[in-house]
This record gives sequence, structure tokens and C-alpha cells, in this order.
Amino acid sequence: MSSLLVLTIAAIVLVVLFDYTNGFHDASNIVATVIASRAMTPVQAVTLVAVFEFLGPLLGGTAVANTMGSLVDVSSLPAELSLVVITSGIAGAIVWNLFTWWYGIPSSSSHALVGGLVGAVVVSAGADHVMWGVDTLSSGHLSGVVKVIVSLVLSPIAGFVVGFMIHRLARFLLRGAKPSANTVLRRIQIVTAAGLAFAHGANDAQKSMGVLTMILVLAGFQKEFHISLWVVLLCATAITLGIMSGGWRIVRTVGFGIYKVRPLHAVDAQLTSAAVILAGAISGGPVSTTHVVSSSIMGIGASERPKAVRWGKAHEIFSAWIITMPSAAVVSMVVYGLLRWTMSFFS
Repeated sequence: MSSLLVLTIAAIVLVVLFDYTNGFHDASNIVATVIASRAMTPVQAVTLVAVFEFLGPLLGGTAVANTMGSLVDVSSLPAELSLVVITSGIAGAIVWNLFTWWYGIPSSSSHALVGGLVGAVVVSAGADHVMWGVDTLSSGHLSGVVKVIVSLVLSPIAGFVVGFMIHRLARFLLRGAKPSANTVLRRIQIVTAAGLAFAHGANDAQKSMGVLTMILVLAGFQKEFHISLWVVLLCATAITLGIMSGGWRIVRTVGFGIYKVRPLHAVDAQLTSAAVILAGAISGGPVSTTHVVSSSIMGIGASERPKAVRWGKAHEIFSAWIITMPSAAVVSMVVYGLLRWTMSFFS
């Protein structure tokens, strides 16, 4: 077996593992509000979410995958070295995902993947091999790292603002409702939670689809960047299995740690998050489900009782938002150095 084939297989395995940890780490936040509002048991919620999460990548297009696939360009490097670079970036993202999961920190897998890839490419090939996207700003076109950062910055802001407005509207429309309305709202969550799961699958699984396809092109197994059906199915399966495995430390932070979630809050949070995440999937902007869901809950809480929002927890989430990308970049640089050092013994 050639070293190129070994590296290709290793890189694909790491992408699948990242996709799994993405589901394990990020997607469990989809069920946070459903469980916190007692609309479903954890088993019921995870089962529902898993089904629609799987459908998201199949029906959600490939706009985000195309964005991720064009984030870096290491095609000028030798094939084996380019795969080592991409593998290092993915490994950096996985390590950071597992670290933040262990400590229950709701950080972003999207930030981690972007940081990991950029860090590995910069340390190995130089900053010129990163598609920053600054040169297209003058024409009003977003691309590369700039497009990713804009999406990651604007999406939680949109989550907060839209959540605030939707909850104000919902409270106005239901101002005379009886307590029995909570039963109806819990049933509505079956639809809204399914929609959020679909939106998440349509956005997050595409990130892995894009990177996996990039690997196939670099290794010479594909001539052009095109998302194959088997890639879609593989990534959809991996992220769905990740959801089914849980990630309950972060569910506790998002569902119970920011604001006391009732059925109406849960419905509004799911509607808000689904809309923002799906908009990202359609426009090709990768977003963080963790931060969109968290910010929507903050916006909903702020529209009702600002003093009841646990802003300290919000500060913790914001801090994780700031440090994730550079931290994953540093980890990927270390991984790249270790891989190159190890390979030197066999060359």
C-alpha cells in the first residue's frame, strides 16, 4: 500500500471522526431546549433529531461545502505533504472539540475547523496559500476566510435579534392564552425541533463534505471539486451517529444554564435558530449551531426578563467564541510539527 493511499485513508477517517464529534459536540444543542422545556424525553428528542439531521445533508445543497473546499489551496505542494497539512488541520479541530466537550464549554466546531485548517496551512506553506478573501471585498463579494468570519460573527447577532423580536411577537399573540397552551406548544416543538435538526444537518455536515472532497482532489482520486453522493451519505451518517451518542454536558449549559426555558421559549428558540442556520446553508455561510442557539435563548430571555438571563454564562460562551479559532490553529500547528518529525524517521 502506497504512502499516498495510507495518508488519504487516514485523512478521510479523521474527517469522519470530526463529523462525528461535530454531532456529538454541537448538534446535541438542538435537543437542549426541547429537553429543558420537558416537551420530550432525551431519548424521544434524540431520535427525532437524528432522523431529520440525516435528511439535512441529503436535501440541503452544497453551498457551504463549496465554501469550505475553497478555504485553503495547497494543490501546489506535493500530494503527500498536502494531505499531511489537511490532516493536521482536522486533528487540531478534533482535539479542541474534545477538550471543550470535556469541560462543558459550548464552543464552535465551525470555528475549530476553520482555525485548524488555516493554522496548519500557514505553518506549512505560508499565509499566501490561505484564501483570505480580502481582495474581493472591494467588489462587494464575500469569499474565503472573510466570508466564513462574517458568517460566524453575524449569525449569533442575528440569533439574538430575531429571537428577541419573535418572542415579543409571540407573547403579544398569546397574551390571553390559558396555561393549557403549554401543552400545544410542547407538541409544536416536534415540528420546530425537526426543522432545526434539518437546518443543522444542511449546514454542519457540509463542512465535512467540503473538506473530504478537497482531500480526494489533492490525492488525485477526483479531477474536479464535486460533492459525490457517497460523500454526502458518509458525512450524514457520521454526524447523525454523533447526535445519537449525546453530548449532555453542553446540553446542560445551553438548555439550563442561560435562562429558565419554558415551552414558548423553546419554540421561539428553535424557530429562530432554524431560520438563521438555514439561511447560512443557502448562502454558503458556515455558522455555529452552538452559538446561534445560545444567542437566540439570550435574546428571548432579554425580551422577557433581562435580569433573569445568566449573563455570566453568556460571557463564558463569548470567551469560547473568541479563543476557539486561534486555539485550534495552534493545536494544528503542533500536530503538523509532530507529524513532520515522525515522518522524518521513515524518509
